Amino acid sequence: MIPSPGTPDRPRSGGVHVSTAWGDAPYPVLVADRGGNVVETNEAARHLFTRAEGEPAVGALPDWLARAHRRLTGGIPAQRVRGTVAERTFEAHASSGEDGHTVWWLVENTDLHLAEQALRGERERTALLVNISSALFSSLNVDRCTEVTVRMAADHLADAAVIVAPSQGHRHTLTYAQGGGEVTRKTAAIDPHTVPGLTEALQGFPPVPTRWIDPGDIPDWAVPPGFTGPIGSVIVTPLPGYGMPAGVLVLLRPSTRQAFSDGEEVFARLFAARAGAALSAARLYAEQASITTTLLRELLPPKLERVHGVEYAGIYRAAMDHERVGGDFYDVHPGTDATKETFVVLGDVAGKGLEAAVLTGKIRSVLHALLPLSTDHQRVLNLLNDAVLTSHHTRFATLVLASVRRRQDQVRIRLTSAGHLPPLVVRTDGRVEEAPTRGTLIGALPAVRTQTTEVALAPGETCLLYTDGITEARGGPLGDQLYGEERLRAALRECVRMPAEAVVERVQMLASQWLGGREHDDMATLAITNPVDGHGAPHMAGGHNDSRAYTREGR
Repeated sequence: MIPSPGTPDRPRSGGVHVSTAWGDAPYPVLVADRGGNVVETNEAARHLFTRAEGEPAVGALPDWLARAHRRLTGGIPAQRVRGTVAERTFEAHASSGEDGHTVWWLVENTDLHLAEQALRGERERTALLVNISSALFSSLNVDRCTEVTVRMAADHLADAAVIVAPSQGHRHTLTYAQGGGEVTRKTAAIDPHTVPGLTEALQGFPPVPTRWIDPGDIPDWAVPPGFTGPIGSVIVTPLPGYGMPAGVLVLLRPSTRQAFSDGEEVFARLFAARAGAALSAARLYAEQASITTTLLRELLPPKLERVHGVEYAGIYRAAMDHERVGGDFYDVHPGTDATKETFVVLGDVAGKGLEAAVLTGKIRSVLHALLPLSTDHQRVLNLLNDAVLTSHHTRFATLVLASVRRRQDQVRIRLTSAGHLPPLVVRTDGRVEEAPTRGTLIGALPAVRTQTTEVALAPGETCLLYTDGITEARGGPLGDQLYGEERLRAALRECVRMPAEAVVERVQMLASQWLGGREHDDMATLAITNPVDGHGAPHMAGGHNDSRAYTREGR
């Protein structure tokens, strides 16, 4: 700027008379001609624009103010103009002077500008945390969550990031990312003590301040592959979890970049807290899913197939489509060889859902333990009844037991019902017969009374065990009619000589069609079939009187 040729009392330049009012004003004032040359300043402006004591400022407007001056002299109305001088922020206001000159008043708003910057920064960080939370909690997959965390850390917090997962034995999973780059992962045996604060962070202790970490101490395994330049700044912060850390986040910057500030270190901890919660939730979900899968493996109905020349097939449909287990169940326990009976059970626990499935699992476990006694149905049912009565469960159950053995071309079945619907037998002549077995509930009375019967199946004949979810399926044109035993019998008459799998599939399909998408109880069906390719050709109708004989035994 050009120092004023006038005196302090009456400053002047180029015929412009500057009043004492703004000459002594606390605000810096600049007078510029149409070419943008400064022709006059006041004391505040001279003090502001003097770079060093005794050295006057240059005789031109600052760049940001020069651009505004050109717009103004070009006929464009002056708008809000902001700029910096000597690392201070000013807002410039223009007014007309003599001889076409322009008077620029500079009003300092450094504090306001800093406050706006801080507010804008906080808003950006808050928005980033919201986006981080949305991205992290959108997935309960541990690997996906880890990948999102390390990628966002590298893109928004540092130049590179590493997540050190909790140890698995003597090995740790390391996930690397650089800004805009690919995420890589490896599992290696590392020494956490080689990174300052890492051992403590893996144990859940507070993070070590960045200023205490010497970047030169960072080992190669803690640096993402392809990271260029020496490390200039490091943040090591735990990823807090539920009860134990979900891992540790390591942020890196090269020496060519500004070191992490205190504010950035605090924000990194906020980021790590949200990431740790998401990772911990994902790990907890994975553990629970694994436990559930293991438990379900024992509760799900078994896969059935041909055993000792007899076909077995079953289908279970839970009351709720999203559930896989409930109160209905079946099991087939093959004999050790063809001379031993195969023990079959189908049951229905009162209620549905998980609570019913828990008692179902207990009953199946007890029956499995009683397999050595399976030849005596009455004893098995009494022991099971005692076990259910002495448990904390208040539910009861119905069961039907079957002991199956092939004898030459026939399949002989001993059937015992404990409060359950009697099985239905499909003959090769199209008749559907009810097996005459009855009994009392399990878990309701001190003793179980039953009536056992024996059925003989010729080749092509089937014995169907089913739960009341089939016959009590409510549907029809108005949705208020039960499927009922008569419709079930009619469906079975169409299943003559069908394989066991086809029989249960047809029964379940017709019952489901009858429901029409309405609510229903658990539905289970199990077919025991003497296959036509068993021992000898199938008997013709009327040629197997012995096969339709029943032997009753009551207790």
